[in-house]
Amino acid sequence: MNVMFVSLGCDKNLVDSERMIGMMSAAGYTLTNDETEADVIVVNTCSFIGDAKEESIQNILEMAEYRKEGRCRALIVTGCMAQRYKDEVMQEIPEVDAVLGTSSYDEIVKTAEEVLGGGEKVQSFQPLDRLPAMDQKRVVTTGGHYAYMKIAEGCDKHCTYCIIPKLRGTYRSVPMEQLIKEAEGLAEAGTKELILVAQETTLYGVDLYGKKSLHVLLKKLCEVSGIRWIRVLYCYPEEIYDELIDVIRSEKKICKYLDLPIQHASDRILKRMGRRTTKADLAEIVTKLRREIPQIALRTTLITGFPGETQEDHEELMNFIDEMEFDRLGVFTYSREEDTPAAEMPDQVPEEVKKDRQNELMELQQEISLDKNADRVGETVLAMVEGYLTDENVYVARTYMDAPGVDGYLFINTQETLMSGDFVKAKITGALEYDLTGEIENEFTE
Repeated sequence: MNVMFVSLGCDKNLVDSERMIGMMSAAGYTLTNDETEADVIVVNTCSFIGDAKEESIQNILEMAEYRKEGRCRALIVTGCMAQRYKDEVMQEIPEVDAVLGTSSYDEIVKTAEEVLGGGEKVQSFQPLDRLPAMDQKRVVTTGGHYAYMKIAEGCDKHCTYCIIPKLRGTYRSVPMEQLIKEAEGLAEAGTKELILVAQETTLYGVDLYGKKSLHVLLKKLCEVSGIRWIRVLYCYPEEIYDELIDVIRSEKKICKYLDLPIQHASDRILKRMGRRTTKADLAEIVTKLRREIPQIALRTTLITGFPGETQEDHEELMNFIDEMEFDRLGVFTYSREEDTPAAEMPDQVPEEVKKDRQNELMELQQEISLDKNADRVGETVLAMVEGYLTDENVYVARTYMDAPGVDGYLFINTQETLMSGDFVKAKITGALEYDLTGEIENEFTE
């Protein structure tokens, strides 16, 4: 039996997909990327913002055609959209055979067997306060040299624009011993970079151990043989604490990189968003991180066009970004999501205004990024090889300052033969807006 997975949305969703692939593989299914060869098709959906919902719907409809006319005998929808619109998915798309909620993905094998056995349509929605079983070996789909590791599920923040707590439940940390075991398994399979993800990583352990314990987890992960880099994403700025800063600074394996989504810098908008920081707080934590860890690369994300955002609020955000000079930055336009407080707020901002403000912010960041990259020309850096561009005759690599998929790349010209996952020392020779060019230093491997 062949199974095909379509994984949409964030890296946290990807981890769920990789777990399900592992479960299906252990049950004897063969993974395929060809829709025409699949007996079972699983679409793991996203429902975070409007564009993600559209993409999920389009993918389900596309796969429904193979369920109607092709070899496929089971079309299963999982993930956030399944959790949010379970009845609508099954009613509107009759080709869908089963829908699994966000805390039920560990029932994927049982569900597939039920459908293939000619049973009734299946809906499985476990309570959102449970953690699905994670004892099956994951099948990593990122190429193997780096892997995401989800350290917690759910969120307790309840920002006014966000639906995630309703779809993923309250914050639940994964027990530390379980994560260490997972990291050891990933390392044995060839993973060299671990990327820690959750809706919010900084609160790791509060529910299990009574206090923030991300720094303890990081120290233990640094002891795992074979792991070279550890990267931390999704740190809420107000939750960053001294022990965490200390361990990032002192442990060699931990990338001097933090992703802290600030979302805005106008106190008025931050309050409307339900965020728990002020502009002064944000400036203070950025300043502290740069003082304590001078080489740190800071990434952030922003939401523009939030209900009630005025031109003055936008300019205040622009000025803050100009002042803070984040190393990496992404901007989302506000997406009006039903069942969230922000959807009912007055003074919704027109789409064209949101897009204009997004473009202005990204143009500003482009200038900041180009200046910062230009300052790095002449540096020698350690980089991990990602792949090779045949047309350009260059290797693609990442430095510690770059997370996969969201940040820039280092393009390396060399006659040496390199493999994905190799670590090399390279001299930076050129700067682009978001990317760098470089060449291998004399002794090319570290």
